Order: sequence, then structure tokens, then C-alpha cells
Amino acid sequence: MLGYLNNKQIEHVLQSLIIGRIGCHADDRTYVVPVTYAYDGKYIYGHTKEGLKISMMRKNPMVCFEVDVMENMSNWRSVIAWGKFEELKSPEQRKEGLKILMNVVMPLMTGETTISHPMSDSHQKTIEAMKGVVYRIELTKKTGRYEKT
Repeated sequence: MLGYLNNKQIEHVLQSLIIGRIGCHADDRTYVVPVTYAYDGKYIYGHTKEGLKISMMRKNPMVCFEVDVMENMSNWRSVIAWGKFEELKSPEQRKEGLKILMNVVMPLMTGETTISHPMSDSHQKTIEAMKGVVYRIELTKKTGRYEKT
């Protein structure tokens, strides 16, 4: 059976995952890229290096965001949302955005390749010292679908 997710189900899917995909468009080019994220009920928060994704979102801040949970080909849930990219530039904004992201991602960083990541620095100077771009996307429209057998 195919169906639509209600608002509560959409929020649950967004809150329960940490990998999503941003779709952005600029200069007659569309780009879809996976990202690690945290969702606070209003915004998607992320951290990245300078690159194509950031360049495109600066030119056109209107983006799409997608997440999905797939148990198998007949049992899945998908959420697509639209929103507006905002770069967090002030030290206070960066600190708050990274704190939200770290609170979600850090409990999942358990392997050798992840514990040496700069986000796991036990010194509380990590947030202030982190380079790169901190951003958020305000989700303004959300829709969800599912299939269940």
C-alpha cells in the first residue's frame, strides 16, 4: 500500500536520521549531495568545507532536502522538504549551530575513523576552532510518502 505520511510521521523521520540529501540549483546546473545533518524541528543544521554545494546555495538559497528510510523495496518512507539556506557567520551563530549538530552526531561517532574527527576534540575549544561553513536550512514545506506491505 502506498500512502502519505502525516505531519507527526514526517517530523519523526526527519528527527531520527542524520544523513540526508540537499538539492540545489544555480547557473543552469542542479546538484544533489548527501550531508550529515541535525534537525531541531524548524532547521536542518550542517557543517562543510567550501565547495560546489556552498557556492551554489549562496547564489540561490532556495533548496530541497530529502531523507529516506528503506527496509526493502516494498517497505520505505521518504520525506522531501523545501527551504532556504542561511550561512551562520557570527561566532555565536556558528557555536549554536555546531552545538546542535554535535549533540546529534557525537553519540554515533564510535569507530576509529570517526573518533579522530575534529568534532570529537575533548577540549571545549573545538567549536570555536572549527573551520569551514556552518549553515542551516529553514524548512518551509514538507511532504512524505511511504509504501508498506
